[in-house]
Amino acid sequence: QVQLVESGGGLVQAGDSLRLSCAASGRPFSMYAVAWFRQAPGKEREFIETITRSGSNTMYADSVKGRFTISRDNAKNTVYLQMNSLKPEDTAVYYCTARLWSYSSFSEDYPYWGQGTQVTVSS
Repeated sequence: QVQLVESGGGLVQAGDSLRLSCAASGRPFSMYAVAWFRQAPGKEREFIETITRSGSNTMYADSVKGRFTISRDNAKNTVYLQMNSLKPEDTAVYYCTARLWSYSSFSEDYPYWGQGTQVTVSS
């Protein structure tokens, strides 16, 4: 089992950048593919980006293409989400999630979730 804790959220203006972190503890982090999802008020949870166990491959949603980048440092048991050119529609609670072995863009495939971190982008 793995425990996940997100950090780095906050209130920013449109066009600004933020970097979210997801710190993991428990079983060896390199066993897990990791993804970021987000959920805005009144909306369904949305896939953002995912990364393989080694970090060699990623998959992202069209809505964040060219603006968000996922990365990981297995030595630090941490995954990052670099968010650039933020827009008001990026406002949401951002969740880090993990699953053993292969990555996926479907939330139902992920058994382990963090508590979420709020990102608010003002216009």
